[in-house]
Amino acid sequence: MAYERTTLGSRLRGNDDGSWPAPMTEIFGVPTQALFGQLLIGLINGAFYAMLSLGLAVIFGLLNIINFTHGALYMMGAFCAWFLLQYLGLGYWWSLLIAPLAVGAFGVIIERTMLARLYKLDHLYGLLLTFGLALIIQGLFRNQFGSSGLPYQMPEALTGGLNLGFMFLPKYRAWVIVASLAICLSTWYVIERTKLGAYLRAGTENPALVQAFGINVPRMITLTYGFGVALAAFAGVMAAPIYQVNPLMGADLIIVVFAVVVIGGMGSILGSIITGFGLGVIEGLTKVFYPEASNTVIFVIMVIVLILRPAGLFGRER
Repeated sequence: MAYERTTLGSRLRGNDDGSWPAPMTEIFGVPTQALFGQLLIGLINGAFYAMLSLGLAVIFGLLNIINFTHGALYMMGAFCAWFLLQYLGLGYWWSLLIAPLAVGAFGVIIERTMLARLYKLDHLYGLLLTFGLALIIQGLFRNQFGSSGLPYQMPEALTGGLNLGFMFLPKYRAWVIVASLAICLSTWYVIERTKLGAYLRAGTENPALVQAFGINVPRMITLTYGFGVALAAFAGVMAAPIYQVNPLMGADLIIVVFAVVVIGGMGSILGSIITGFGLGVIEGLTKVFYPEASNTVIFVIMVIVLILRPAGLFGRER
């Protein structure tokens, strides 16, 4: 009804120069600008869902670790970009390179000193350890920086936007969607279609056989975990100009991302990408047609999928 009142009011008032405005195009009773605007927001959220769930899928699918620190490491990526700008004067583009490497190195330390001791134990031990680490990391940053967000300036080259007629497309939002798609599809291709990916999959299923071919399996596993963490940090850098840098930004997102992973199928690389973008769009459209359900629609879908297909949409029965 709010859309209808706004449209009707503009028709009754007319334009400032006395002319009548062109009637606003509607789809299913919703103005196209509002509909496509929410669709864009859904794609942006889906881009972050896809990148974070991809990192989780890589770590779980290849290492069998339920990595609850993923949200905290995503937050660390955003803070690393903020530190680089505040103290070293390095902007956004340098941060996209340095922050994933720095946070990925931190992930390697976690894997070597803690997680490597849990590989032969039940998944529950890894979940509890990473959950505790997430609380510690978030607590340290929250104690130091508080709960209010810290602004982060987007790169000058990506300011402004394009008027497409039916909607206004900010350049930075378009960059986030394109960059996320490129990273996700490249990761899928490397893991599923290259010799390196074949070594990674074989190393998790039969490490003794792979090691017999002269491949250092423990190092490969460590680098894989570091890569999954770097994906989270890369997403954190891209999120900083949109959502600001906040110690709790990962905690607010990680539950939704785990739901995305479960729906797509635990360990499914392609499933995490498709489901991440798809659920982002569904969430965005739900805000248009039924806003009250926008915060729960993903979890409703998760329940339905688990009832009908417990392994997830793209998962394999074990």
